[in-house]
Amino acid sequence: MAAPKKQRKGYKWLVAFCICLVAFLAWRFYFRAEPARPDMGGGMPPVRVATAIVQNVPHYLNGLGTVMPSGDVLVQSRVSGQLLRLHFQEGQRVEAGALLAEIDPRPFQAELEKARGNLARDRAQLETAKRDLTRYARLAKSDYIAEQQYENQRSLVRQWEGTVEADQAAVDSAALQLEYSRINAPISGRLGLRAVDEGNQITANAPEGIVRITETSPCDVLFTLPESQVGLIAAALRRRETDPEAGPLVVQAWDREDKTLLATGELISLDNQIDSATGTVRLKARFPNTDHHLYPNQFVNARLLVQTIPDAVTIPAAAVQLGAKGSYCYTVEARDGQEIAHYQPITPGIIDAGAQVIESGLDAGAKVVVDGIDRLRNDMPVRIAAEMDTPRLSGPSDP
Repeated sequence: MAAPKKQRKGYKWLVAFCICLVAFLAWRFYFRAEPARPDMGGGMPPVRVATAIVQNVPHYLNGLGTVMPSGDVLVQSRVSGQLLRLHFQEGQRVEAGALLAEIDPRPFQAELEKARGNLARDRAQLETAKRDLTRYARLAKSDYIAEQQYENQRSLVRQWEGTVEADQAAVDSAALQLEYSRINAPISGRLGLRAVDEGNQITANAPEGIVRITETSPCDVLFTLPESQVGLIAAALRRRETDPEAGPLVVQAWDREDKTLLATGELISLDNQIDSATGTVRLKARFPNTDHHLYPNQFVNARLLVQTIPDAVTIPAAAVQLGAKGSYCYTVEARDGQEIAHYQPITPGIIDAGAQVIESGLDAGAKVVVDGIDRLRNDMPVRIAAEMDTPRLSGPSDP
């Protein structure tokens, strides 16, 4: 019975030794430097690298925006009458004050003449009353008439003075109605489609109006940004207020696919509250739009430049990886006549146009692996198959 027990004890020690051996091999191959393994071609793993560079990086905030005209007016008639003539073509650009339409002026001209006649008549009555008042004043002083008669004449003069003022107001009102029969453009802009034709009877303040004018040069873009970015925007606005050389905050308008820059403008206002329903804040930018690339109600991607990070270390965004311990990349260093891939923890910053800002963990001039990362281990020899350039970024004023 003792021999089998001893034999079983020996098996236990053998099993324990095998487990320790497997654990040692796993530790050696997966947690320590691994010797170069042949790739499919029989050599070291090929990688493509790029060099970390220092450059000024523009920091943009992106939001979805809508193009709005800087002026939008529905032209309506302020008087009723027959529309005689239209002095515009649909789609035409007009300047403020340009004649757009004429309403038959004859009824208004007649009212004006009537009001002027009433004014002339009552002015004559007033002059007569004033002359009588002067005569009554002399007679009252000599006690030839009663004082009450003199006071009555004074009241009559004041009455005619009020009548003349009312007549003058009627003349001014009639003249204004006559002026309203000529409809002028209240703002500069481009005309839309007309809503009425010549010869029609139109009414004052008709809801359909005559034509709509929209000013698209300049135009505005209304866009939203998350409330988490309000601090950055407020800081940028404070810098502009305190530094006279800071200039306006630049806003770019890109097409829906975010591939074509349509126009460049500047931020003109920030809303005074955050929309609690969406967690966003609204902003408005003004664009000259002299080339008319922006159109009312067009959807665009707005990019607000809040700051420019000077002398930032940047690498291609594809080189940055995310692991269990955070962000990292692989650098390639020459060591003992070989190119060695090294695991490098980093702290990434903003990313723009394929370039990633590295806040810490990497110096300019370092070579980072862009392609072939999935086969790498720390301190593994590699073969540099190709090199690529780190994207160079340009600000709004750069060529």
